[in-house]
Amino acid sequence: MSSTDETTTEVPEADSRDTTEGRVYTVSGGDWDDVLADAQHDERMVINMGPQHPSTHGVLRLVLEMEGETVTQLRSVIGYLHTGIEKNCEYRTWTQGVTFVTRMDYLAPLSTELAYCLGVEKLLGIQAPPRAELLRVLLLEINRIGSHLVYIATGGMELGATTAMTLGFREREEVLHLLEHLTGLRMNHAFIRPGGLAQDMPADFAEKVTEFCKVMDKRLPLYDKLFTGQPIWRNRLKDVGVLPLDACLALGITGPILRSAGLPWDLRKTEPYSRYDEFEFEVPTSTDADCWARYLIRVEEMHQSLKIIKQVLKKLEPGPVMVEDKKVAWPAQLSLGSDGMGNSLEHVRKIMGQSMESLIHHFKLVTEGFHVPAGQVYAPVESPRGEIGAHLVSDGGTRPLRVHMREPSFVNLQSMPAMSEGGLVADVIAAVASIDPVMGGVDR
Repeated sequence: MSSTDETTTEVPEADSRDTTEGRVYTVSGGDWDDVLADAQHDERMVINMGPQHPSTHGVLRLVLEMEGETVTQLRSVIGYLHTGIEKNCEYRTWTQGVTFVTRMDYLAPLSTELAYCLGVEKLLGIQAPPRAELLRVLLLEINRIGSHLVYIATGGMELGATTAMTLGFREREEVLHLLEHLTGLRMNHAFIRPGGLAQDMPADFAEKVTEFCKVMDKRLPLYDKLFTGQPIWRNRLKDVGVLPLDACLALGITGPILRSAGLPWDLRKTEPYSRYDEFEFEVPTSTDADCWARYLIRVEEMHQSLKIIKQVLKKLEPGPVMVEDKKVAWPAQLSLGSDGMGNSLEHVRKIMGQSMESLIHHFKLVTEGFHVPAGQVYAPVESPRGEIGAHLVSDGGTRPLRVHMREPSFVNLQSMPAMSEGGLVADVIAAVASIDPVMGGVDR
């Protein structure tokens, strides 16, 4: 036997300490080693909150270092919902990319679609028709209401208010029914396309939207009765998860969290897009910078969204919902079949029988896609969670060279330690709920 075979590697023993009950060994591995190295004092303990925890607002893992009930250190661990959406977009045409990005923030898919499409349109040097721009605003504001309802529903449930869950999802169901009627899908619509919309609204959409507004005007005051004037809810959120304005600016925080600290920064007002400058609405703010202020702001934002929706219905005029350029318009003036999905037989007969050139053009447009001039752009949109921006790079081809989304949930999640350290472990739940992160957007 050679000398090398005889040598054995020494395995370090596990750390131990003597207690009144005997010797206790600490066995750890992975990132626990790093966490435990920070826990200098024996009276501190490290616990996992999530990723399969109903209180972490999704597939989020929080590693907490505790001293009694007080959080002394908090670390967010993400990546459990990673889907590679941005990289997938680089292997699809510009139009097919919409189908991917809509699945990032699955509570506000239309905001992500709009940011992406505005970027593509900026590269192409085109603008969607006026009717399409107004309908985009209509869809985004309906979607904003649905997203804020989920914040109240899940946030309430996480803090023990189970009625919030049943009420919030009851109202959200109204939102999803309406979006399904308008776009064909409850979620992940892929309805906003480069150049406009996939199709025009159904004939009865104005009546359906008006009815929705009436229902929401009647039901939203219930939330004030159930929560705003309720002392337990107020005490649970007041002075919890405080993040002052300077901390928000240092961390790049946007959305209701930033506005709760006193800065009225809303891209719909500060950098208007899609004709938002034509609407009258308020940007609610507060200077309390806590979970309570964020709750009040989101409730008020739902009222403001209803105001915008009603104004859109008054402004709408007949017209196209996709640019006229046949080299970009996809699908190219399709007429739907009776199933609401495929092309009607008349349309197929027309394309097949009218000219071989139109059939070839349609086939190439759908399979290869259109060419986008080389360049790079950044297009931001105010989503329910803050600034969502699409950074797109084109090399002149029919598919993106690079796609990167500036996702507000990902950025806002940085504020978790600042909000929670020094507070109680129960207040971590309130802080996570007030950030309202969507883990599909964080990990994407």
